[in-house]
Amino acid sequence: MPTRLLKKPVNRGRVKMAVGRVFFTVCRHVSWAFSGTKFSAIDAEMLPFECFRHQTPLIRELRNVDMYLQHNKVANLRIAMPKIHGMTIKPGETFSYWKSIGKPTKRKGYLKGMVLQNGSFKAGTGGGLCQLSNLIYWMTIHTPMTVTERHRHGYDVFPDSNRTQPFGSGATCFYNYGDLVIRNDTEQSFQLVFEITDKDLKGAWLSDKPPEYKYEVYEKNHIMQPEFWGGYTRHNLLYRKKFDSAGNLVGDEYVAENHAMMMYSPLLPE
Repeated sequence: MPTRLLKKPVNRGRVKMAVGRVFFTVCRHVSWAFSGTKFSAIDAEMLPFECFRHQTPLIRELRNVDMYLQHNKVANLRIAMPKIHGMTIKPGETFSYWKSIGKPTKRKGYLKGMVLQNGSFKAGTGGGLCQLSNLIYWMTIHTPMTVTERHRHGYDVFPDSNRTQPFGSGATCFYNYGDLVIRNDTEQSFQLVFEITDKDLKGAWLSDKPPEYKYEVYEKNHIMQPEFWGGYTRHNLLYRKKFDSAGNLVGDEYVAENHAMMMYSPLLPE
């Protein structure tokens, strides 16, 4: 993969950022109302077949991050999760993360959690909901559904620590124009289900039909490289192998391309 030069990050002024947020937020609401898209809905009846399941730890000790932000994140996840638990995407329908959850506000009970911004982090209302969008994206690329909108993390803030997934396998979210959108182009229905335990956020995609294929997601051409402006960037490609019910490899498909600015030295000890 040819390396891609990333420009040095530029901090935009507060006024410009605020105007931009309002503009794009309004545009997204207009799109939801007038695009003609048929959106998914929650169904209380659980579908019978499991397609893929995954879980991620709720609490991680991160350098220079106050633990109260992580505990608040768990509280925020508990508020957001019922909005999409049981969400069923029928053939031809579309799931929108933010349309389903709505704006995370203090009035709804959301607390200040960790929000990543411009290569650093701050406390923000509803912070931590990216863990939910990350989980949904990772599970979705193990199904035949189509991800029509996904935003990669532009900054790699923390060094790999017990990483079990390839770099760039998540989906960041910021209300409401930084959305995760999934379309069901198949002839079967899919349903999201979640559970929060004391330690983990658990999720699964269910279906009304047995899964026809299994997927193995992996990375290609992973590289960390220095940039002319003095920092480092990280790049890779995500692919997935597709296996039939007999375990035969029937496809090797491109998934996504990732580029991020590293906020730590790539030469840190293990």
